[in-house]
Amino acid sequence: MIKHRNIHHLRRIATTNPQSFHSATTTADDHDEQLLSNIKSKSELLKSYTVTPPIKPWPQKLTTKRLCSIIAQQQNVDLALQIFHYAGNYHPNFRNNYDTYQSIIHKLSRRRAFEPINSLLKELRQSQTKCGEDLFITLIRNYGIASKPKEAIRIFLQINDFGVQRSVRSFNTLLNALVQNKKYDSVHIMFKNSRKRFDIVPNVFTCNILLKALCKKDDVEGAVKVLDEMPSMAMVPNVVSYTTIMGGYVDRGDMVGAKRAFNELLDRGWLPDATTYTVLMDGFCKLGKFIDATKVMDEMEENGVEPNDVTYSVMIEALCKENKSGEALNMISDMLEKKYVPSSGLCCRVIDALCREGKVDKACDLWTILLIKNCTPDNAILSTLIHWLCNEGKIWEARKLFDEFDRGSIPSVLTYNTLIAGMCDKGELCEAGRLWDCMVERGCPPNSFTYNLLIKGFCKKGYANEGIRVLEEMLDKGCPPNESTYSILIKGLCESGCEADISNVLNVVASRKVEIKSDSWKVLVDKFVANRGSTGVTLERILSAKSSIETANSSIETTSAT
Repeated sequence: MIKHRNIHHLRRIATTNPQSFHSATTTADDHDEQLLSNIKSKSELLKSYTVTPPIKPWPQKLTTKRLCSIIAQQQNVDLALQIFHYAGNYHPNFRNNYDTYQSIIHKLSRRRAFEPINSLLKELRQSQTKCGEDLFITLIRNYGIASKPKEAIRIFLQINDFGVQRSVRSFNTLLNALVQNKKYDSVHIMFKNSRKRFDIVPNVFTCNILLKALCKKDDVEGAVKVLDEMPSMAMVPNVVSYTTIMGGYVDRGDMVGAKRAFNELLDRGWLPDATTYTVLMDGFCKLGKFIDATKVMDEMEENGVEPNDVTYSVMIEALCKENKSGEALNMISDMLEKKYVPSSGLCCRVIDALCREGKVDKACDLWTILLIKNCTPDNAILSTLIHWLCNEGKIWEARKLFDEFDRGSIPSVLTYNTLIAGMCDKGELCEAGRLWDCMVERGCPPNSFTYNLLIKGFCKKGYANEGIRVLEEMLDKGCPPNESTYSILIKGLCESGCEADISNVLNVVASRKVEIKSDSWKVLVDKFVANRGSTGVTLERILSAKSSIETANSSIETTSAT
């Protein structure tokens, strides 16, 4: 990347003569010092190098805003770091500042590339650049998300070293990171030391985080005590404070306590929001009291509070558990009308509930509703629907749905496997083969489950030898068979009367050191005990292969124990 324009000639040094060596190195050092002394500025130093920018085209005029934008656009964090260093070290008349450091640190920490961050922070501190607190807040938050609470604490403690005064904003960010990582005792310790150790005055948000930590560790009594002490700390508990206490009671299954906290919220003159009502509804749903949950939702709407996406999700989940799939479908439609997008998992649960009640056509209606509302179903929803359609024997409806999805999205391995399983189960091996070919052409490599489906399909139709060919292709493609692969094939060969091929399969098993399930050995024993006279040679081969498998497995166990 860097090529110096002045290349020194190689010097021959007589290492056998120490005096000659000293003289030669002294001359070289003098020459280097003389060369460097002629370079008086950074720009002159740069002129002696040829530096290739990490990206092209590189802007001739570089501003802070432009560099931050370039860094933000990069998908490759290593390239983003190279761009940052190149700009600061080699671009004429440009120096990295607080904004550019914040940009690269945000990029790295968000992508969990934490290794270079310590050196960047060291550079930033040594440069004596005037910093702000936002950089550290971002870093603390991302360490919390990455399950690195100790690093989050370390960064918080270092903030003052950069000439920045820690505030309640960074403190609250740290407490949230600790709660995320279930360090509830640490939250309490930090809170108690906030004024004395960190010179930070907690606010109502700080107290709410403490309430959350106490409730999460099932210390609702301690949380209630803090709630009662908040006025003495010059803080007024708000809706979030009471909702947090309600959540603590709900987690315990104590709806009496939750209702008490709810009534106290009303007595204090606060208006419950959607989250408050949803917490109460969730508590009743968890206890199977769906009627009470419905009453809360009715009360919520009467008071002019609109349900949010979480409210709908809680009620839809409860309706599915109550086997009220039709009402769950109606509620999803209401949710979509309010511009809320149901999660993939929620849609799958509604489909499962509908199909368990024999309403596969209604489940297909959900697919149509999602498309009408411009909510493209994903592979999980498609796989679930295909599974139930195939269970009902509606394999061609499933194929039609697959093709419809395939026109705008890329089916996953799970989706292909689900449809191939349905085709094989109904004996449509040619169609299963076409799906296989399509799968390979689309760059979606089959897995062991896909191969097993085809082997089982061939064996079921009496084409066990075709199953062996599938096994051979599986091995050629480097996809390792599992114990189910061999068990399926052995059973198929026995049922097809292809005993002569069983020993070959067992030899492959022995070479692969795979354990075969006991039920497969039972099939073999039953088969050959019933036909002792005509299959003696084959049985002898099989017993020999079984002995080889047991020896191989014993060797593996011995190696593992060692």
